[in-house]
Amino acid sequence: MAPGVISRRHHRIALLAVFVLALAAGFALAVVGLPQRIADVAARGADTGETARLSAERDTLLAQLRAGDEFAGRVGPDLVRGRLTGVPVTVVALGAEPADTRAVAELVAAAGGSVAGEVVLTPAVTDPARADQLRDLSARLLPSGAQLPAATDAGALAGGLLGAALLTPPDGPAPDPDGAGAVLAGLAGGGFAEAPPARPAPGRLAVVVTGAAYSGVDAATSATTAAALAAELDRRGAGAVLAGRDAADGSAVAAARAAGAGPVGRLATVDGVGTGAGRVATVLALAERQQGGTGRYGSGAGTVGPVPDAP
Repeated sequence: MAPGVISRRHHRIALLAVFVLALAAGFALAVVGLPQRIADVAARGADTGETARLSAERDTLLAQLRAGDEFAGRVGPDLVRGRLTGVPVTVVALGAEPADTRAVAELVAAAGGSVAGEVVLTPAVTDPARADQLRDLSARLLPSGAQLPAATDAGALAGGLLGAALLTPPDGPAPDPDGAGAVLAGLAGGGFAEAPPARPAPGRLAVVVTGAAYSGVDAATSATTAAALAAELDRRGAGAVLAGRDAADGSAVAAARAAGAGPVGRLATVDGVGTGAGRVATVLALAERQQGGTGRYGSGAGTVGPVPDAP
């Protein structure tokens, strides 16, 4: 393809992402500020219609966001076409909205890739109370000849197990699909995964789709566990991307971005996977990992832009 064509395509992607993410950011700011503004009106004891005006402003922003997201969903397949041709991708859901996981998988196919397998992990994976059980199970289920990372973090050990079972290393043979099925069945038996609908094929790349930020006293620990799992998948295959709904404190994406210069800190991340633009950015980030690049994309703190640069 001619360089000018690639440049125009990237320009369209960037404009789309900026448009949708800006709408999302504007709506979020409106929602955050609205309760206090309404409370101020109530405290003054004289509502002259300002509450109704603020509600209308919120509804308008929400309608704009939905329209932008629908537009991104319509043009997304065209924007990613050919970027993952022939590449098998393992899709891992960890606290993700099913609609987000499904949309990312569909865009992988639109990009020319294939979904090698879909793995749905349960909340037990990031539950500190189940960490010892997950560590023990990871060691017992490890395929013959594979090695777990020299780590104590349950997320890293689970990521090492999944990577060994599901991903083809850059310099080694593909894993045995029967062994992969046994690993997933073992995790399901322990309550750490849903039973897979089909035996997975070996993947080259992986995408870990997460949901909103964790809450409660263990939020930071859970987020770190999820980020460590994704980072180990990145190390095992040709690369991985961690995608989440936002980059708020307590989210896996925020934990990865705050991890510094180690493997977790180098992990490719995307926030906004609940939007059409965020899903496009996720697939483009996978294509970038396939070429050896990495980055942080979306609208949250620490990003380098809404989408990867054109190759």
